[in-house]
Amino acid sequence: MSYHLPAGSAGNSPYVLDVSPKSAGWAYCALRVLVLERGDSHTFDTGDSEWLVVPLAATGVTVATDAGAEFELQGRTGVFAAVTDFAYVPRDARVTVTAPTGGRIALAGARCERALPARHGPAPAVPVELRGAGTCSRQVNNFAAAGVFDCDRLIAVEVLTPGGNWSSYPPHKHDEHLPGVESELEEIYYFEIAGGPTGTPGHGYHRVSPSRPGGTDVLAEVRTGDAVLIPDGWHGPSIAAPGHDMYYLNVMAGPGAEREWLIRDHPDAAWIRDTWPDLDPDPRLPFPQHPGGDR
Repeated sequence: MSYHLPAGSAGNSPYVLDVSPKSAGWAYCALRVLVLERGDSHTFDTGDSEWLVVPLAATGVTVATDAGAEFELQGRTGVFAAVTDFAYVPRDARVTVTAPTGGRIALAGARCERALPARHGPAPAVPVELRGAGTCSRQVNNFAAAGVFDCDRLIAVEVLTPGGNWSSYPPHKHDEHLPGVESELEEIYYFEIAGGPTGTPGHGYHRVSPSRPGGTDVLAEVRTGDAVLIPDGWHGPSIAAPGHDMYYLNVMAGPGAEREWLIRDHPDAAWIRDTWPDLDPDPRLPFPQHPGGDR
């Protein structure tokens, strides 16, 4: 099985990316990227999964459920433009997403047991973290991190990495259940890469190395619209090419009774964290508002 899904290789109209537990060969995580034309709507059944509706490049998006909940999302013009608001919709619901101006919208999902209330997640409530230092500096938008926004199983965050920096570093894993030490979580990375000043498409690199015999082994050049599936393994670094800022959406879920994100760093690189107190954060962070959206 290929764990690197290049843009356009895993679509299912109207989704340009459609990863389900069945297609990924695992039990929980799902991710769809929906592209709507101006004024279009899309209706879907949530089934046995909870979902987050996350504008990637769409404004004024309406999310309505068959139970009468309705939210208008301010959204954003692009993933580098701003932190966005989002909507949570529960399992066993029918949901309609409408985009008056069109755009690109992520649907991040996870199979779950509880049907929680539909809710709006406002952008000002999203904790923005500057993680790492020096060339390992990145920004994490913890919009649906464990302990931040209530879901049954789903965990989702956004990471923005300035061009030339390494993120998801040191490499880490979460493929075993070790109470208080490590969570067992499947994970999807969805990438968007900023273009160059002349419009040249951007790229980056992503590595997953085996944590067990026969485990996941990926070294991929990633571009906008690509995804990487991580059922197991040490993942990182995600490397942003100089001049090309990198965005990725992380979607995680697993079987643990507690919804938590506990990781172990690769023993060969864990020392990198100890260098951060002596380094300054990258001065390009936090990402500013960019009129017009993507750079």
